[in-house]
Amino acid sequence: MNTSNHLPIATASLEEDALQRRFLAVRARSETLARPLSAEDAQVQSMPDASPAKWHLAHTTWFFEVFVLRAFEPGFRAHDPDFHFHFNSYYEAEGARQPRPQRGLITRPGLAEVRAYRTSVTERLAQQIPTLARRDDWPEIAGLIELGCNHEEQHQELLLTDIKHALAQNPIAPAYAALPPPTAGAAPALRFIEFESGLRDIGHACDGFAFDNETPRHLYHVSPFGLASRPVTNGEIREFIDDGGYTEPRHWLSLGWDWVNAGGRAAPFYWECRDGAWSVFTLHGRRPIDWHESVAHLSYFEADAFARWAGARLPREQELEVAAASAVDLGPINDLDSGRLCPSVAEHRTPEQCCAQLEGDVWEWTSSAYSPYPGFKAVAGALGEYNGKFMCGQYVLRGGSCLTPPGHWRPTYRNFFPPAAQWQVSGLRLAKDL
Repeated sequence: MNTSNHLPIATASLEEDALQRRFLAVRARSETLARPLSAEDAQVQSMPDASPAKWHLAHTTWFFEVFVLRAFEPGFRAHDPDFHFHFNSYYEAEGARQPRPQRGLITRPGLAEVRAYRTSVTERLAQQIPTLARRDDWPEIAGLIELGCNHEEQHQELLLTDIKHALAQNPIAPAYAALPPPTAGAAPALRFIEFESGLRDIGHACDGFAFDNETPRHLYHVSPFGLASRPVTNGEIREFIDDGGYTEPRHWLSLGWDWVNAGGRAAPFYWECRDGAWSVFTLHGRRPIDWHESVAHLSYFEADAFARWAGARLPREQELEVAAASAVDLGPINDLDSGRLCPSVAEHRTPEQCCAQLEGDVWEWTSSAYSPYPGFKAVAGALGEYNGKFMCGQYVLRGGSCLTPPGHWRPTYRNFFPPAAQWQVSGLRLAKDL
C-alpha cells in the first residue's frame, strides 16, 4: 500500500513514544466513556442517524485493523472476517456493509466480544509501532495512526450524543453520569465585537494534524463584520418562543417552516414544558433549564430563524475562523475534559474586545454550505471517502462542544451536518454586517 497516495492529513508527531502514548490514551478514553453503559444500553439504536455504543467501539477498532494492521502487520489475519461487513461505516471501496439504520440489529457479536476485539487490535498495533517506526515510510504510517486517533475522537463525541438520544427515549429519563456542580452567575450582556475587512488566510497551515477538508490553505476576503461576544443562551431562545417564534413563518426559510410544521415543533430538542415549568433532558437526566447556559441541540433551521428574529444573521465559517485564530487564552475550556457534559455560562472575565466560548460548549452553526475549498481534491483509495463525498446538502459548524475530546479541535476545524440535525450539541452565535 503506497500510503502517500492515500493519506488525507498531516501528522502531529513522528516520535514513536509520543504516538504510542497518544494511541493508547485515545483507546482507553473510549473504554472509559462506555464504562457506565450496560450491555443493553450499548446495543440500542434509537434512530437511523444514531449508532449503538457497541458499534462505535467496534467501528473505531475496525478502522485501525483495516487501514493500518492490514497494510503493515506481517502475516496479517483479520480478527474475525465477518466484522468487515458488520463494522464498515460508509467506505464503498471496502465493500458491502450493514445498513446504517440497522446497526442496532447486530446483536452478535456481543459487547464482551467487541471489547475483546478492541483489546486484540490495540495490543497488536501497539506491538507493531516500534518496528514500523524504523521504516522509511514511517511518516505516512504515523499519519494513518494519527488519523485513526482523530477518527476515534470523533466517535467518542458521537457515542455520547447517541447514547443521550437513546436514554431520552426512556420514560424514567435515566442519567448517564452524576450532575456536575452548577455554574454560578448570569450570562454577561451580549455585545458585538467588530472585525475589520481584508484578505485572510483560511484553512490549515500544515503545522500538525488536520483533516483533508481543512485544506488547502487559501486567501479569502472578509468584509467588515460584528460577532457576538458569546453564544446565544437558553433564556434568549425562551424569548423567541414567547414571542411566537415557532409560529411566525416570516422568520423561517421555506424548508425550515415545512420542517417546523411537519414535526409540530415549538421548542428546542430535549426541552419540555409541564405546568409552566421548563426542563431539558441531559446526560445527567432531566433537570430544570438554566436560562444562562448556552443553548444546544438546535437545528440549522432554528438557528437561522432565531438570528433573523434577533435582527442579525448566522456567521460565515471564515468569520468564526478569523475570530478563533485571533482569540487570546481565556482559561479553562468546557470540553469533554471538564467533565460537565453540558454547556456552561459564559465567563464575565472575557476581555472587552474578545469573544468568549469560541472553543467548547456548543458547536456553532454557520451560514456556509459544506463545500470544498479552492484546490481541494480527494485522495485516491478508501480514505478519500472520509470527507469529500459528503460535500452536498450540509452546513458547516465551528468551535467544538462540551463533548469534544481535549485537544481535538483547532480554529480551522470544519464539522458538518444536514440542516435538520438536532441531536448534536449544536447552538449558535450571532453575527452582523458592519
